[in-house]
Amino acid sequence: RRYLREPRYDAMETCLDRTGPAGRAMMCTSASVQVCLDAGHEEPGPLGLGRRWWLAHQVGPVLVAAFANSPLAGSEPTGWLSTRQLRWTEIGRDRAGGPSLDTDPRTAWARHVLDAPVMCIRRDGGPWDVPEGLTFREWVRSGVPRQPTREDLDYHVSTLFPPVRPRGHLELRMIDAQPGEDGWIVPLAVTTALFDDPEAAETAYRVVKPLAERTLSTPAPHNPLWIDAARDGLADPELHEAAIACFSAALEALPRLGATPEVTAAVETYLHRYVIRGRCPADDLLDRTHGSLGKESRT
Repeated sequence: RRYLREPRYDAMETCLDRTGPAGRAMMCTSASVQVCLDAGHEEPGPLGLGRRWWLAHQVGPVLVAAFANSPLAGSEPTGWLSTRQLRWTEIGRDRAGGPSLDTDPRTAWARHVLDAPVMCIRRDGGPWDVPEGLTFREWVRSGVPRQPTREDLDYHVSTLFPPVRPRGHLELRMIDAQPGEDGWIVPLAVTTALFDDPEAAETAYRVVKPLAERTLSTPAPHNPLWIDAARDGLADPELHEAAIACFSAALEALPRLGATPEVTAAVETYLHRYVIRGRCPADDLLDRTHGSLGKESRT
């Protein structure tokens, strides 16, 4: 309780509460596997920054669907396989949305950061409150209540929670926490293979490119594709097909990347246990919780 009464956490609660209870639910009752990848090179092609930035946002829904594992809230089904992802959308686009993909990554991210509301203004004493809706761009221009510093900018960036956050590298934040102590291995292996192996990256690019039409040019995760992935998982036919292709490409790439036989076997097991069958760990949880109320109960 003393921890939560610190000025920065009071300000965070005030800010997140403006969009309803989703912010506190996200902070206190959700968990994820965050995969960090190299941002890429200054070159075109599968290992270039531009392609990796685009791919992270387009393969994201496939990862959401394949690894969905949060179908419950208060021990009851929510109707979403990834309730965690639902909570992120409910927080709002300014705080938890991504930038537009219609320009280069650096420009898009800079604009997004400047136009995002400031969560709090750090002070040596007193509350860290900030006028509602004040963007960092407006703070820079007004200089009120004081001129922001580089440290303020760094802190501001840390209060933005897009599904793909650039931090010198690319931080992928859309994957639900997985069952078991080693649950992080398969998400890490699959994602790394799809980005770092040129052949697998090309396959993933071709596979998810048609899915981009379902985003309606709306930034993640607030577009129809991301929402369908979080709600329906691999019950969505197009996401199911894309997931099979992506996991298969990753499985073929792992030996080329030097993955151990144990890691390769774990990915192969996941592919056959879940992906090919159109299931995800959330389905297991629903089956255990409500017996016969499995995937059919969501139709």
